[in-house]
Amino acid sequence: MHDLLLWFVAGEESGDARAVEVMQAIKAQHPSVIFGGAGGNAMQKLCEQQFDNWVQHAAVTGLWDVLKNYGYFRHKFHAMLAAIREKKPDAVVLVDYPGFNLRLARNLRDNGYQGKILYYISPQVWAWNRGRIPKMAHFLDLMICVFPFEAPMYQASGLHTVFVGHPLLEALAAKRAGIEREPNLLGLFPGSREREVKRNFPVMLEAARLVAEKMPGIRFEASAAGNARAESMRKLAAGFPVEIRQGNAHELMQRATAGIVCSGTATLEAAFFGLPYCLIYKTAWLTFEIGKRLVDVNALGIVNILNNYRLNPPQNPAFTAKPAPHLVREFIQNDATPKALAKESLRLLQSKSIREELRSQLTAITSLLKAEGASERSATALLRSLQD
Repeated sequence: MHDLLLWFVAGEESGDARAVEVMQAIKAQHPSVIFGGAGGNAMQKLCEQQFDNWVQHAAVTGLWDVLKNYGYFRHKFHAMLAAIREKKPDAVVLVDYPGFNLRLARNLRDNGYQGKILYYISPQVWAWNRGRIPKMAHFLDLMICVFPFEAPMYQASGLHTVFVGHPLLEALAAKRAGIEREPNLLGLFPGSREREVKRNFPVMLEAARLVAEKMPGIRFEASAAGNARAESMRKLAAGFPVEIRQGNAHELMQRATAGIVCSGTATLEAAFFGLPYCLIYKTAWLTFEIGKRLVDVNALGIVNILNNYRLNPPQNPAFTAKPAPHLVREFIQNDATPKALAKESLRLLQSKSIREELRSQLTAITSLLKAEGASERSATALLRSLQD
């Protein structure tokens, strides 16, 4: 019998990190496995077969960025199809990145790929296109969910589904430092991508100026995803007294009294570390106008969506949780003004009781995600699917 060949495809750095965790867990259970595919630096170290290190170019945000890079994505799409046809892996494991990966899965099945097509970290189609779920059941063999409310929706379509818990939180557990929060420190988290920083950080800085007028002793620290982001942030700050450091997000989330956090993975990380924060989201006008017509949830932040589920668990496979008041206040697009962000930041900074209550609620919500052992459970589910 040939060695098991698994072909992983991830399109973002977060997917690269989550893929490596489950790949290592698979290797522990099945030492002779061979990996190939596409992803980032972390995955490449584990791949012995053909590998495309593409995440630095693939991680775009918004419809406009996708359209501008259409030629690049079309080329990569057909190159990956050709590689899979040539290598004939036992399974293709698609890691999040739904815009690309769901099309890849459908095309593979339509063109006669005989191996398993497994999806790791379920796409959030429940938010923007729930009608796609029954269609996905025709070309996927397994869906692995990281949020508890997702599994019933996928199972109702006939797609074999497993809820494993959230591997991100499992990875974060090792980064708990047990450090005390610094009084009067506001953390700023403008996002990891260049466009996110350009849209979010100037608004955060203006909000910080307003906060400083009300709290003369306040300090500000911002987290940058790397050298390039740090340099652009320093230029945007233009002498404003904010300390900008790179790679310190998780540590800052544990030191800051409160924070302003860009929508995305960082909001779940902040919740895990118990940081009282508010959410900001600003994107291109076209992306926002199209998105608000497609999205079918009453909250953008995953913490608020999970809070809906926690307070009103759905009784049927459709996600019918009644809207609950936002636990983490959200400031989206035109509502993300310096004045609004400053007001909420002051509310959190100036009230210990408000911070403690929010921290307690965040802990309760993240505990729903059953982080411990998530990667091992995912590996087990993927390997069992190959045995079926």
